[in-house]
Amino acid sequence: MLDTETTRFVDAATALSAADLEAAFDRQVDLWTEGGKEASNAAGPSASANSELDHRIRAALHPRADELDEHLFGLHSDARTVISTAARAILTRRRLTPEQYTVLVTPFVELGFDIPAHTN
Repeated sequence: MLDTETTRFVDAATALSAADLEAAFDRQVDLWTEGGKEASNAAGPSASANSELDHRIRAALHPRADELDEHLFGLHSDARTVISTAARAILTRRRLTPEQYTVLVTPFVELGFDIPAHTN
């Protein structure tokens, strides 16, 4: 079961404009070589939580697929990726180092999101 912070994040992130989702994805790509890949690997939730998270993101973005891809071809897929990566970090933040958590949520922090604090 997803926690309140994660569902709140997903609901807000999936409602972002196409331009903001593009910016978040581009920023995630920039951070990939700065520990993002390793951090993403560490943020793997349980299979059931991952499935629930994936379903929630896909259900919210599916109706926007044409809009997102008209803005930038492939943005629908990119949006799913960047939202999923940050949402998995929020969900598993207690297992991540502060550095891992920061690198995964930075694309949304830079958009002004109020991200839950890292906790151990």
